[in-house]
Amino acid sequence: MNFQLLHPRDQLVAIMNRIYHNGMTTLSGGNLSIKDENGDIWITPSGIDKGKLTARDMMCLRADGTINGPHKPSSEFPFHRAIYNLRPDLNAIVHAHPPALVSFSIVRKVPDTRIIPQANRLCGPVGYAPYALPGSEQLGETIAATFAEGYNIVILENHGMAAAGATLLEAFHRLETLDFCARTLIRAQGLGDVNLLSEAALNLFDHRRNFLPEFVPTTHSSRERELRQQIVELVVRAYDRHLMISTEGVVSARLDEDSFLITPTGVDRRTITVEDIVLIRQGVREAGKLPSRSVGLHEAIYAIHPDIHCVMTAQCPSATAYAITSVPFHSRTIPESFILLRDIPLVPFKMLYTQPEKVAEMVSLKTPVVLVQNDCVLTVGTDILNAFDRLEVAEYSARSLIDTAVLGPLVPIGDAEIHDLEEAFDLP
Repeated sequence: MNFQLLHPRDQLVAIMNRIYHNGMTTLSGGNLSIKDENGDIWITPSGIDKGKLTARDMMCLRADGTINGPHKPSSEFPFHRAIYNLRPDLNAIVHAHPPALVSFSIVRKVPDTRIIPQANRLCGPVGYAPYALPGSEQLGETIAATFAEGYNIVILENHGMAAAGATLLEAFHRLETLDFCARTLIRAQGLGDVNLLSEAALNLFDHRRNFLPEFVPTTHSSRERELRQQIVELVVRAYDRHLMISTEGVVSARLDEDSFLITPTGVDRRTITVEDIVLIRQGVREAGKLPSRSVGLHEAIYAIHPDIHCVMTAQCPSATAYAITSVPFHSRTIPESFILLRDIPLVPFKMLYTQPEKVAEMVSLKTPVVLVQNDCVLTVGTDILNAFDRLEVAEYSARSLIDTAVLGPLVPIGDAEIHDLEEAFDLP
């Protein structure tokens, strides 16, 4: 689906639904706007239930000063207008109160996006705007002045956050990605010191090795169509289960000895379709589509391990908290965790980009889960459901481990019990 072809009022409804139902604002909080090409500003209304907004509720403030719509425009319109006046390159603004970002705002700090390369490249450095009365011209001037410094996302002191972009979807992606960073940092700081990436390390992410030669498939087998649908269904489920966000997460599935399917780069995970999935055959990509930047790693895993039929990478907040602190992730907590996760090694960050074949050698059905430092959790499986199950168990296990800290020290399953599990479940 081409989101930009939707009318502004429908875009506002779609994004507000995602913000509200993902727990990033409340019934009365938050507002969104779009600046149209003719200078009109479409904005969410004031005082209307954010969980039940319709296209008819959207307000339009015309360039000539007239107001169209059944309600009052958002009381925060002054800061939207002020940002547009100072940043003509921006066409959409998102303001919300995600709990994790509110936590940063009320301790007067900003999340550091250098924990994950994808987050840093999308959000960039985060601005900070001093407190002012909500709805006031002063607040508008303060926030707009911060955006005028070049920031695309800003923490509002004792208030929340605002993100902007060339499109509403881009602004939302920045909001969701920064919220992920905030949630991950909060979990990680309960574990230990957080590792940040240097600019040299971040630059590794900017490679173009996924720009493979192209080919045009002449047929699509029933098996291929089935796998495309399974990948889409599991990506959407991963998004809804907070295992992925709209900008992060990769799934691939082996089609045959020479081919596999993989999710594309730059496509919203919640709205991905079977047409978006990219076929890779003997190192060549399906024409007109750009696969994930990690396509080389997936290809290397399939080449080395014929028994692996699915590879997933994701940035789940709790599991990623271990990846950005380098604190050992203990899987010997409950039988399910050890059976599905086994012992989990940590892969150095640079190896993912400079030696993907070495990473591929580290994973197997005996070592089906690895953490990549400052990047992701990687799982493999005999099929898509098997790899997804491991991803889900990894995140839930990490969440339990982090929560354990306030209760007492971890008491893991003993070696004798581990031996019994290995024999009883015929673990590789």
